[in-house]
Amino acid sequence: MNKKGIWLGALATLALVGCSTGKPKEEEATPINLMSASELTTLDTSNMLDFPDAITHTAAFEGLYALDENDEVIPAVAKELPEISEDGKTYTITLRDDAIWSNDDPVTAHDFEAAWKKMIDPKNALIYSFLLIDTVENAEAISAGEKAVDELGVTAIDDHTLEVHLSEAKPYFTSLLTFPTFFPQNQKALEEFGDNYGKDSDSVVYNGPFIVENWKQSETSWDLVKNDKYWDKANVKAETIHYDVIKEASTALNLFNDGQLDVATLTGELAKQNLNNENFHSYPTATMNYIRMNQIRGGKDTPLKNINLRKALALGIDKETLVNNIMADGSKPLYGAVTEGFVSNPTTSVDFREEAGNLMEYNKTEALKYWEEAKAELGDNITLELMVTDDGGYKKMGESIQYSLQETFPGLTVELKALPTETALNLGRDSDYDLFLIYWTPDYKDPISTLKTLYSGNDRNYSNPTYDQLLDDASIKYANDLEKRWETLIAAEKEVIENNPGMIIISQNQQSVLQNEAIEGLNYHTFAAPLTLKNIYKK
Repeated sequence: MNKKGIWLGALATLALVGCSTGKPKEEEATPINLMSASELTTLDTSNMLDFPDAITHTAAFEGLYALDENDEVIPAVAKELPEISEDGKTYTITLRDDAIWSNDDPVTAHDFEAAWKKMIDPKNALIYSFLLIDTVENAEAISAGEKAVDELGVTAIDDHTLEVHLSEAKPYFTSLLTFPTFFPQNQKALEEFGDNYGKDSDSVVYNGPFIVENWKQSETSWDLVKNDKYWDKANVKAETIHYDVIKEASTALNLFNDGQLDVATLTGELAKQNLNNENFHSYPTATMNYIRMNQIRGGKDTPLKNINLRKALALGIDKETLVNNIMADGSKPLYGAVTEGFVSNPTTSVDFREEAGNLMEYNKTEALKYWEEAKAELGDNITLELMVTDDGGYKKMGESIQYSLQETFPGLTVELKALPTETALNLGRDSDYDLFLIYWTPDYKDPISTLKTLYSGNDRNYSNPTYDQLLDDASIKYANDLEKRWETLIAAEKEVIENNPGMIIISQNQQSVLQNEAIEGLNYHTFAAPLTLKNIYKK
């Protein structure tokens, strides 16, 4: 997530922390106490920004489809999986008739249509509108102001039937519908709260397993309380979940050891030290840490416009040392934009990463060769700003990268800037940085979810006609030829990582936690929201 944000370089670093919610004592007997490594920014699913948003939105709202514990798509508000036309462009989705909002309104197909049209309306300038632009009929023209919002290819045929028309066949579209920006929004609440919709826990209504309480923007804690009007409430076992923002792993560890935290996210040396702890758990993810390289800042070219400089930096980072000795949390060095174990060849079932191989492996000799070529074109002294989030693990990674790059490349100065996550992501969206160490989790289960982030028009000002053509071919020409589409996506990844690098891949995250043995049902995912809470409970 961008994630374009998106989806925290420290992953969905969420755990649990205890605080009184003001409930009667009998309701507070077994609260679940979780932590987040960064702040919740909004309860408006159209305007989500980061992992805490995605996780909280998936707990408090529900879309047409959800993910089970094995990352398989299952019906949620939808009654069943979609009926798809032979050409793959028309989806007909039937909604269940027992889903209601917390204000007692029924959840209808009109709520989905309204939310999607709000998302694509150019006057709203919403970050995740690109997901509609890439998929739904007329979305691109609407975003450009060339067509009216009402021409978006989504129609509520009746209260319980939604029809969606795609611009081209998209094999991954059903999985995309598990992402929070495709969730419904109650039309009555949108009208009542207007511009204040989603800015605090009282300015929305909910249709998910929980409702949010005790939150407003800038707060660093919030509560999730079981929604008694949720259609599947019989299968929601937790009564109350409390979140606090905890940015340092050492603080999380102390709170866990003190019994105030049920799940503590660990990074670096603390993760290594606790490998043999009986409460230690490690969960695989599809989240990658990487460095964005911005080519235009404030209307002026940055040094990163130079391809030789980009190649030098990409080849000059020793990922093995950084990941194994500095991060040291079970994460793995990554040599491509598509993570290991995320998606497999639809014909042979071979993993994408295995088939595509390792790209841009550490090579100091080659890095220095490109560095000399870059200096010949840019001058002997080059200064770059490296922006990181103020999460403890990212600051540590940033410091290590700063030191190693300056040691490797004579004449290079790297200025480190650590900022709160929301601030850093907003600067990233505005292209106000040189280098940005951040994380990314795919929005849906397809390589193009990650690869599309560097298609021309992106916020890193990277443009590569060869790369664009490969992605266009994968999306249009080979949309229904799955084998040829797969080969084209592998070629596209090589183009953007190795031939003409647009980003520097660092690692694939492993979620390392200490987890109270009484906690069950905490489900981690490789796309959409990285963590779901519907099934969590405390024994």
